[in-house]
Amino acid sequence: MATKKESKSYISHGQVADNRRARFDYEIGDTLEAGIVLTGTEVKSLRLGKAQIAESYASPERGELWWINAHIPEYLEANRFNHEETRPRKLLVSKKELSRLGAEVTRAGNTIVPLKLYFNDHGKAKLLIGLGKGKKTVDKRETQKKRDWNREKQRLLKQG
Repeated sequence: MATKKESKSYISHGQVADNRRARFDYEIGDTLEAGIVLTGTEVKSLRLGKAQIAESYASPERGELWWINAHIPEYLEANRFNHEETRPRKLLVSKKELSRLGAEVTRAGNTIVPLKLYFNDHGKAKLLIGLGKGKKTVDKRETQKKRDWNREKQRLLKQG
């Protein structure tokens, strides 16, 4: 009698990680979908749904766009061929987009913030990045007030 192996739930397409804090800390302007250069063990780890992008950012350096400080944990079955967890990863964007992003970062003092990490319909890992301008504490408080008021308004509409 054969025993069933426990099947792991792999993500073939859909969201892997979301940076929920980005829209609170930054005022997001333009967004752009970028491809990522990954190793095999990084892709397998992402397919298990394990990644943290909250503390990461993108930076144009040496004529390329790099994703810095993203944490993709080691794939446990990879043994000695594993990847470094927080290594800089190259993002794939067109030269036109790269020059536009570079100009916005240097001229206006914006930051390139990762918003969402996901697999598209073709099974390719993509990163949704946004051009963000840092909010001041007053703006963050205003965002919190709006969110609280919208919640309270929904509650009142439900009751009435």
